[in-house]
Amino acid sequence: MIGKKKIKLFGNQIEVKCEYCTNSSDYDGASVCKLNRNLSPDGNCRRFVYDPLKRAPIHLPPLKPHDADEFKI
Repeated sequence: MIGKKKIKLFGNQIEVKCEYCTNSSDYDGASVCKLNRNLSPDGNCRRFVYDPLKRAPIHLPPLKPHDADEFKI
């Protein structure tokens, strides 16, 4: 398997944010790195490891109201 890229479980296009890293801890709403690294706002970090449990799901928009006439046969 020389020359093939490894496809990661959640894809290779994960956006790098300190909020989603396993090395970050949430302290008073600000991300703090456990490795004592300076957090850059552009998201460049060699030690970034994606943690899917730290990501909050996107809320779906509310459903539009329906009439009772729509359900009659």
